[in-house]
Amino acid sequence: MMKKTWVAATLAIGLAASLAGCSAGNGGDSTGGQKLTVMIGSSGDAETAAVEAATAAWAADNDATVEVVVASDLNQQLSQGFAGDAAPDLFYMGWDQFQTYASNGYLDPYADNLPNKDGFYPTLTDTFSYDGTFTCAPKDFSTLGLIINTDSWAAAGLTDADVPTDWDSLETVAKTLTTDTQVGLSFGLEYARAGAFMNQAGGHLVSDDGTTVDADSAENIAGLEYIQKLHTDGVLKFPTELDAGWSGEALGAGKAAMVIEGPWIKGIAADFPDTNYAAYELPAGPGGQSTFSFTNCWGIPQNSDTADAATSLVEFLTSDDQQLKAAAAFGVIPSTESAAATYAETYPENASFVASADYAVSPVNFAGSASAMTDFNSKLEGLIGGDPKAILESLQTSLQATLDEANAK
Repeated sequence: MMKKTWVAATLAIGLAASLAGCSAGNGGDSTGGQKLTVMIGSSGDAETAAVEAATAAWAADNDATVEVVVASDLNQQLSQGFAGDAAPDLFYMGWDQFQTYASNGYLDPYADNLPNKDGFYPTLTDTFSYDGTFTCAPKDFSTLGLIINTDSWAAAGLTDADVPTDWDSLETVAKTLTTDTQVGLSFGLEYARAGAFMNQAGGHLVSDDGTTVDADSAENIAGLEYIQKLHTDGVLKFPTELDAGWSGEALGAGKAAMVIEGPWIKGIAADFPDTNYAAYELPAGPGGQSTFSFTNCWGIPQNSDTADAATSLVEFLTSDDQQLKAAAAFGVIPSTESAAATYAETYPENASFVASADYAVSPVNFAGSASAMTDFNSKLEGLIGGDPKAILESLQTSLQATLDEANAK
């Protein structure tokens, strides 16, 4: 997932005047002879190679040229590109930045005209809609799941019947799996993980009508208190407490028997090839099942004179065939329901991530919210031994002020 290092104010400087000429054009018809620059934030060589191969295939069929640029800091380079009137013709746009870009008029709302627009998961379409218009086509997605070290599970005498389905059973198996050398459960102490427990308790951060923040609700407090209880009982430790960079490393190194991560967990295979694991849906809380969905879309600059060619390329990249090729190359889940169903059949070890898409929600992502959520993450570092109510009251104040400002525009 992309780090939230982008600051909205950076983009705002001087952009209003520059958008009319945004994205250097190359003339020609809608696709033929066009030269496109595609900027991505790559997870590694496999993703880069897959994008290069896919864009090259489209280019060959459309008498076009595509240059793939792998950003070292996607958010920063995008903001610099827009500010300098040199935005790429097509680019990855993260769920956490979309609303800010869209609300400032930086994105072409091309997605509503795609032939396959009705094939995407509705939750993903909602994530990338602004002011009621489907704006930016989701390229893929991932959800959070419960990842279990199957060797530790078997050694503890647990079976498939013991896979936790609610908070009580999660606590029970976490205690069973905790030993002198291994903790039962681990995950990063951040909104992108702790927020799932808040949702499972029946909480939310923003009302359905998008006008009111409900961060300090009793349900959200209960979600954080449950995390506190697991930690106090000694069955939950955070990666920093296990001398691990992230919970996947803790799982691979045998320091945690269960972790909360997404399909990117397959990345531990390179460093821990002997670690065996299985993925399951997150257990339900008092408020029911909930998980987070993380996704990027394909962004096209507003008023770009290469928009037609870029849209044609997106249509190609989001086809079922191309999304399944990307899935085979670097493990992402396709954003269309039909391709995701094929993916679940092809990769049954990841079927739980696809199943949870039916109830997954996007983390809060309205325009300008990134700063408030970054501050919340900082305050969550004091959750253990701290006051969940006070932490959420602080978020309530800052997030409501940010939402009021966003709604006033």
